[in-house]
Amino acid sequence: MNTLVIGLNHKTADIDIREKLAFDGPKLGEGLLTIRDLPEVKESVIISTCNRVEIYLNAGNTEKAIASIKEFIARFHGIRKESLNDALYIHHDIEAVRHIYRVASSLDSMVVGEPQILGQLKEAFEFSLKHKTTGILLNRLFKKAISVAKRIRTETRIAENAVSISFAAVELAKKIFTELPGKTFMLLGAGEMAELAAKHIMNNGVTDILIANRTYQTGCDLAKEFSGRAVPFENYPNELKTSDIIICSTGATDYVLTKSQMHKVMKERKNKPVFIIDISVPRNVDPEINTLDNVYLYDIDDLQGVVDSNIHERQKEAKKAEEIIEEEIETFARWLSSLDSVPTVIALRKKADEIKAEEIEKLINRLPDMKIKEKQAVEQTINSIINKLIHAPTVALKNSSEDKDILIATIKRLYGLEGNNEKK
Repeated sequence: MNTLVIGLNHKTADIDIREKLAFDGPKLGEGLLTIRDLPEVKESVIISTCNRVEIYLNAGNTEKAIASIKEFIARFHGIRKESLNDALYIHHDIEAVRHIYRVASSLDSMVVGEPQILGQLKEAFEFSLKHKTTGILLNRLFKKAISVAKRIRTETRIAENAVSISFAAVELAKKIFTELPGKTFMLLGAGEMAELAAKHIMNNGVTDILIANRTYQTGCDLAKEFSGRAVPFENYPNELKTSDIIICSTGATDYVLTKSQMHKVMKERKNKPVFIIDISVPRNVDPEINTLDNVYLYDIDDLQGVVDSNIHERQKEAKKAEEIIEEEIETFARWLSSLDSVPTVIALRKKADEIKAEEIEKLINRLPDMKIKEKQAVEQTINSIINKLIHAPTVALKNSSEDKDILIATIKRLYGLEGNNEKK
């Protein structure tokens, strides 16, 4: 069996090429069934995301399969085959196994530790199962890849610590407040990054949301999206005393929130903690606010520092993940190696059963007066003898990892199995 992965990702191809080669919508099913009908392909799975397009194969002749897949990709997507040369990577056998383990575990992702790729891999596998394009090899490979990814998330901290500005904002908020549900959140302005942070805060249980934007209609639209309440921008100071979390991104050229304003607000709040994130460049919140008791102010540089530190932590955890992958590769390699001996094990058992049937028939013909219980006892004894005789070579065939071809050839010769035509 030849395991192959042929593909491209964000490291080898820009977004323009990835978009052209994407198997989106009905293209996925059509492409999968077309690949299945290629002469050298026995099994196939397509993974197609915004950051990667990969085709996993169990192939006959490796070189012919690679050529067929390149031809298929070019023809299917209407591009020149030569344009794929610099973008495509090809992994064989153990390297293919290592690659899918790293993909499933997000070690090959743009953001190490991101959770989406495992779900995307599961969906791709289930889609292939539904279309009956997988078999013993890819079924085992994908199930094992999913298992390895889960083990890595359990035994390492690779998915912990925020590695985006918006996630970092939420993680900091969690450190300041024991629980986010029940807190009031104000979005001051409507920058893209601030909106993304707002969505993450909503996903963490905050439901009391205020939107204050210079364009009131835009604020109303966002309020509808976030199930919140829009307030005119000039009225936002009146809402500060009830706001526990404030994200500011107004695009103003000066401070929209000053120390004197916040000092008054904290008196009205009776010094209850408030968390402020200023994502604006230039800053819209006076940095001196941070000197007030129970006011926690972070700007874009603070958040980026948190992100950089967390990325470093994930990279350390990634090393542990790579060690787990190498261990799991050995397990899969042993299973893969055992497949080579399956036809010989089957042939050996078949030979033994033929000899048993032949000798029992001879014995019954010589002793026609044997009772049923006696016949059964004889059969059980012969079965036991045969099982013991073929046990050692069967175990050796299944477990041997070195010189397996020599062992298979020797057992075939010793037991007269050379004429066996079982397909390996």
